[in-house]
Amino acid sequence: MLSAEFLITSFIVVLIPGTGVIFTVSTGLVQGRKASVFAALGCTAGIVPHLLATVLGLAAVMHTSALAFQALKYAGVAYLFYVAYATWRDKSAFALDGNPSTSSATGLVVKAFLLNILNPKLTIFFLAFLPQFVQPGSTEPLFQLLLLSATFMVMTFVVFVLYGSLAHLFRKAVIESPRVQSWLRRGFAATFAGLGASLALTEK
Repeated sequence: MLSAEFLITSFIVVLIPGTGVIFTVSTGLVQGRKASVFAALGCTAGIVPHLLATVLGLAAVMHTSALAFQALKYAGVAYLFYVAYATWRDKSAFALDGNPSTSSATGLVVKAFLLNILNPKLTIFFLAFLPQFVQPGSTEPLFQLLLLSATFMVMTFVVFVLYGSLAHLFRKAVIESPRVQSWLRRGFAATFAGLGASLALTEK
């Protein structure tokens, strides 16, 4: 059920830089390791609705309904452009690695959650990806889909935490250079805007 092929493929998919990875890395650089864990948690939570849609068969509805796909897509595009704008406008100094306040931690989780839940490509991806690894003729396909989904979520969280921790290792050089901070913010803002533009041009 949890074949080596599934684990390896899932690991490669999770490693590929996307919206969640970019957000987690930027959070690790700007706010530190602890904050990046909250970002990773939010990104992981954001894929739950897509996984549930696949398990419950709702992904097929999304795939066949052009209106539903387009509505979610443009909501995601708008949100990505908002994140790009907010990142560009943020002039505060990079935070030291302390414990994020309850409000800031919640805000990070919510922002990361919205980044993933508003991406219809994830629903279509899981619809095409997960069923491939359900054993043909299985008497418990729902259980297998749930197990595959849970495994993918755990892998996503672990890998994203590692991404955030790696970003944290480079913070010292970043914190000591206001110029590097400025260029990083502009770079992340441009990246989020580019992801929004890419999503806008996506067809099912």
